[in-house]
Amino acid sequence: MIKIGLTACFMYPDPSRIVFGHKSLTYMENDMLRYIMRDGVLPILIPDLPFDQLTPILKELDGIVFQGGVDLSPESYGDDFLNKEKWPGDKYRDDYELKIADYAFKNDIPMLGICRGFQLLNAYFGGKLHQDLETEIQTPMEHRNAETYDTIHHSVELTTKGYLSNLYNNKSKIEVNTVHHQGVKDLGADLVEEARCPDDNLIEAFTYKNMDRKYVLGVQWHPEFSPTIKDKVDDPTPIYDDFLKAIEQRG
Repeated sequence: MIKIGLTACFMYPDPSRIVFGHKSLTYMENDMLRYIMRDGVLPILIPDLPFDQLTPILKELDGIVFQGGVDLSPESYGDDFLNKEKWPGDKYRDDYELKIADYAFKNDIPMLGICRGFQLLNAYFGGKLHQDLETEIQTPMEHRNAETYDTIHHSVELTTKGYLSNLYNNKSKIEVNTVHHQGVKDLGADLVEEARCPDDNLIEAFTYKNMDRKYVLGVQWHPEFSPTIKDKVDDPTPIYDDFLKAIEQRG
């Protein structure tokens, strides 16, 4: 059985919430669970525990998926707040995930970063983020809409002869969904660009410089949301298939 750890999304105490209003919650999104689930795969939500208690759990994992969610805090990549009230990020979750990323990288556990997870891994490797695309780069693209959410899509250009292009039979372009208002400003050290949005020049995917030694793949879009508009976006399975293949080869 392949054990896939998913980093948790957090909900903090909120007395206006009827159920568990005074408690902190950790959760995973159901589309992500459906995307990860295969015969012979056991998805495991990585709990929010002190790291010394978390380490024995991480030792048992074969791969880790960093899922989407709220913004990163600029403090986590060494920047000042653009607007702390509007985009404070979640430093607590950042710290939890950065420790997991560090353990995984140092112990050769394959990592897949999705949306926030893509941004989190970029920060782990020393990269920086645009805190709001509309404000900072005046993008002509609509990358996020709270109402239409996972029905928005656009094309990304794949790096010629790149790792991701190879997964898609050497295509030069694929169609993906888009649910983000932040994005990579400076790519982290040892990361290799794999895809870029041609309309505003944003990096949309990366890999580690030596994927045979350390498997790190990050995508800005949500492969797990693809069933919402599956006739309009490219098949998301090559990404997860490759992640599982990397795990099996390291087994």
